[in-house]
Amino acid sequence: MAIDLQDKEYCPALEEMGEYIRNDVFGKFCCAVKDTYKAKETIEFSSCSWERGWNIKFKKSGKTLCTIYPKEACFTVLVVVGKGEKELVEAELSHFSQTVQELYRQTKEGNGQKWLMIPVEDVDSVYEDVLRLIEIRRGIYHPFPS
Repeated sequence: MAIDLQDKEYCPALEEMGEYIRNDVFGKFCCAVKDTYKAKETIEFSSCSWERGWNIKFKKSGKTLCTIYPKEACFTVLVVVGKGEKELVEAELSHFSQTVQELYRQTKEGNGQKWLMIPVEDVDSVYEDVLRLIEIRRGIYHPFPS
């Protein structure tokens, strides 16, 4: 039985989210975030009109590192680049994939933040960039040598 991400009455488990997404990259990504950044996942329902439905937040020390919005065959990762991360992200932006560079430039800033909604389908440069952005958010990123 397929889950309904809009059904507020039924909170799906992480495994059910993986079955819904049907992309092995999801499991790999979740493991990477949990193992590398020692983050804990929480499954929450969002009533936001932007991405209404169940999502997965990965948090460490009360700070949300990223939020995953499940789709069929892929998922979107929200990484917020806040005031504390902006300078480092912009200094390192040339080392990111063209896709993420373009997304960063096109995303409007609000309250000193950019909310990057990054679609992930494969283990590729975009996938690696998302992990790099999470490292920056977590405060453990080591910049590329100049």
